[in-house]
Order: sequence, then C-alpha cells, then structure tokens
Amino acid sequence: MLTLSTDSQVSNTVHKVQLAKPAGIAEHILSLALVSDVQLKRALDYQKQLGGRIEHILVNLGIVQKDDLVDIYASYLKLPVFESLTEQSELPVEFLHSFDLDASFKAGALPFSLDSAELHLAVTDPFDLAVYSLWPASEHNLAIHLCKQSQLDALRAQLLAKKLSEQHQTHDSGSELERLRELAFGAPTVNLVNSLIVRGIKMRASDMHIEPLNGRYRVRYRVDGILHLSDTIPLDLQLGVVSRIKILAGMDIAERRKPQDGKIETSVAGKELDIRVSSLPLGEGESMVMRFLLKESVNFSLESIGYEPDLIELINQDLKRTTGVILMTGPTGSGKTTSLYSFLAKLNQPSVKIITLEDPIEYQLSGINQVQVNSEIGFDFSRGLRSIVRQDPDIIMVGEIRDQETARIAMQSSLTGHLVFSTVHTNDAPTTFTRLIDLGVEEFLLNASVISVMAQRLVRTVCQHCKVPDENTGLIIQHPEVQQMLSTLNAEPQICVGKGCERCGGTGYLGRVAILEYLPNDYEIQSFAKDQQFLQSVREYRQRKGLRTLKQDGLLKVLRGITTFDEVMRVAG
Repeated sequence: MLTLSTDSQVSNTVHKVQLAKPAGIAEHILSLALVSDVQLKRALDYQKQLGGRIEHILVNLGIVQKDDLVDIYASYLKLPVFESLTEQSELPVEFLHSFDLDASFKAGALPFSLDSAELHLAVTDPFDLAVYSLWPASEHNLAIHLCKQSQLDALRAQLLAKKLSEQHQTHDSGSELERLRELAFGAPTVNLVNSLIVRGIKMRASDMHIEPLNGRYRVRYRVDGILHLSDTIPLDLQLGVVSRIKILAGMDIAERRKPQDGKIETSVAGKELDIRVSSLPLGEGESMVMRFLLKESVNFSLESIGYEPDLIELINQDLKRTTGVILMTGPTGSGKTTSLYSFLAKLNQPSVKIITLEDPIEYQLSGINQVQVNSEIGFDFSRGLRSIVRQDPDIIMVGEIRDQETARIAMQSSLTGHLVFSTVHTNDAPTTFTRLIDLGVEEFLLNASVISVMAQRLVRTVCQHCKVPDENTGLIIQHPEVQQMLSTLNAEPQICVGKGCERCGGTGYLGRVAILEYLPNDYEIQSFAKDQQFLQSVREYRQRKGLRTLKQDGLLKVLRGITTFDEVMRVAG
C-alpha cells in the first residue's frame, strides 16, 4: 500500500513511482492481454512523436477503456481498489470542513475513510502530482485506493450531502443555506428548471424524475407509462435545481435526511398546472419526483377512458344503485382514480351530495366535497370516513382501502344508505374478495355490500399518425385467446402497429386507454365459498357468462386496431 506522511516523503515516493512507470507500465499492459504487440507499437510510435503517457495514448486511440486504467494501476503498483461507497466510514465534521472539496475533486482525489493511523483516499490517477500536493500537512499517512471517475463523482455527491447534513444538525447551516438560496434563484437554475417542466408538458409526461446516478443527476420523463431518459444536469447546477424545486414546492431546503412532499401551482402556455413534488433521500443524494396534473387534460367520461360498450352498459346499471360498494383494483398508475372520477362525474348533480376522501386530491371536481387525508395529524382514511359519514352524504369515495377498519366502515356505510366507491391493490377482480377477507372483513358483509369489482390496466394506443397494418396479423389471429375474441368482434379485424414518427417520438404509440375486467357480485358469486376454490369457481363462472379477463379485453382492442398484441402481453400477459 502506498502511504505518505511528509513533504519529503511525497516527493520521494512520487519520484520513485515516476521512475518505475516508464520502464515497465507498457510491458505490464501487454502482459494483461489488454493490447496486442501491434497496438502497443502503434501507441509507442505516437508517444515518440507527440509525448504523453502511454496509457493515456492507448485510451485516446480507443484500444484501452478508461475504466480499465484502475485495474492496470492497481496490479502495477500493488494498490487496493475502491470497491463501493458502502466502505465509507465516518469522517468527522471538522475534517469535512478542513479541506477544499472542489479542489480535491478537480485533482482526482477524495477522502472516504479516516482511522487512527491513516487517511484513505480514492484516487483516479496515482501518477498525478497534484493529488499528493493537496495533503502534505496531513497528520495521518495517506492510503491510496484507486477508483473510477464515476465512483469519484458519486463520492463527491455523498460527501457534499453529508457536509450539508452535518451543518443542519449543528444549526450552523446559515451560510450554506444562503448559498443554496442564491443557487436556487440564479438565472441558470431558474431557466433550467423552467425548461425541464415545459419539456415534460410538451412530451405529455405524467411524471419527471430527477435522481442521482454515479455523481450526476439524470432526468427521466414517464410518457404513456414508460420512463424515457432525457438529460443530465450539469454538476454546478445540481444543488441549485433540487433547492429551487423544494422552494417552489414549499419544502425545507435544509432537510436532506427524511422524505418530504410538496405542491407547485403554476401555468404553462396558458394551461393551469398542479405539480406534486416528492423528495426521497438516497445514499448519493436526493431523488425528486414531480407529477404533472393538467387540470383541463382529463375528460371524465367512460367512453374517453376506453371502456367497451358492453362494459359501459353494465357499469351504468351499477351506478343507478343507491347503496352498495363499487371497487376498482389495480397497481399504482393504472388509472383507478380517473375511473372513479368518471363515475362521480356521471352522478354529480345538485340533488346529490358527494364527499371524497383522498390522498392526495388529484383534481378539483366542481360541486363535489373533496377531503385531503393528513396522516401526520392522525387524520387517516378510517378516521376521515367516520367523520364524513356524519355529513349526510349520498355518495362517498374513499381513495384507498388499506386496513381492516377502513374496509369495515366502508362496507357498513353502504348498508346504511350510501353508495361507496373505493380502490384496493390486488392483481385482478376475483382476488379482491380474498384480499378483503384477509384484512378481516366478514364474508357475509362482503356479500351484502359489494355491487361489483373491476380490475384495470392502461395500455398504450397505436399512434394514428404512423399507423400501418401489422405484418404479423396472420400469426396473431392464430393465438388461441385471440380466436376467442374474434367471435365477439362482429367486424373484420384491423390489427395495426405504429411505424414511429415525430408525433409519437418514434415509439409508434401515442396516448393510453384502459383495459377492464368486470366482475359483478351477483347471487352466484355470493354463493361461492371464499376459500381456496373461489378463484377457480369464478374462472368457470366468467366463461359461462362471457365476461372477459384483462388480457381478453386487451386482445379485443388489438383486433380493433387500438393497441398492439405486444403491448397487451406486456401489461396483462
């Protein structure tokens, strides 16, 4: 291990390293089988003509990868390799303030561990004299660990976050907070944040993700349910961007140790926009997720969601009921809340009082009383539900059934003259019954209260601007489940794909529609014992009644040319 402690030792050790390197590192690289004799001779010829270090020439010629230099130096100098950030030990806060982090990073060396004998440095280039000149007066010997540039970037971000966190804990963060505010209100930061938001709206993104990766912050947009990599934020603007978003969202810019939530209300190109902001502390920094909610972009109708006409008819019959529970199930981001809003919009009229209990309130609905859950003060779904029942509503929407008490109150509310809508996290409609029983809801209460259960997913729709017939139509039609759907189509199949164009960003998809699995809680379903045989009984019942599964509903849309076979198999296969 290479150790240094005094100025003379620095110069002596560096001198020895430099003497050893020209004599043998080229041969060492050759012995590692990273280059051929011809490639090495070519690089040595360049070195004679232009000078420079042989390993750098090999990298510039594309013969050796830059990250391979770590292993080359480690084996040549018998130095350890910096494995991961997890090996970082506690660095005293006073030590964090004792050196210039930016200057050290620019020289290619950062401390990551300190013990009684040695200060451990992560170093990208052990032959760079600037590395050792930064630490001549150290009270500890220097232990060199070789690392990649990406690892050094990540270590810098972690040290900076730790430094700011320590300042916050010791209430000595005034100057640093002032610096963050200056960064947040600087013109480059303001322009960058604004451009990121505008770009997300132009791309029709539902979310923007800003997250640390190897010392940099990357930006990704979720478009039609799929994340797309967009940008990397410049190193000097990263803290400013995160701080600006926090300030706009009403969050604490000094708090980096726990998650925070906030909200931004703004307008883009004349459109009113709500942005829900969530921050999550990570090992390398903070992850920021911004969810875009365009108030005018949602059309709360069953047809616009993409429901098939036969399912709309069944749902309309359920909505005519005045008591009972209608449940919507599916994973996060499957459009459950939008569907429930569509149900409420259909029922919303002056003679009906509707109260919703949500976390969070995604869209303001005119004429409907919407209540925000706040678990920090103990106002959760179960407590809120008990309160709104006393407000004499006709219709209640509970954002999510998460526990036994909420489930039981929702079911009991339906028995006392209320129509209740809610969501449950299950994979399909039949398992909703078993899930509620697992939560502690009695079977008789389910049978008496539940009207119907629907499972939903969102699939991407074929771009109408580059839509062409699918050349694999013959193979798709031969699929057994597609054959079943052909009998219900009552038209010629129109299986299509998108070639990819400017409108859809080359993906072949533009927008999304829902695929739905509908299960009524009729007398036959109520008669089934909710045991291990329940799912099989429902499967046979559904076949007799001609009720489609999620996949079958998606395949029907494939035959109509709305989506693609691959997309349905990805989402519901």
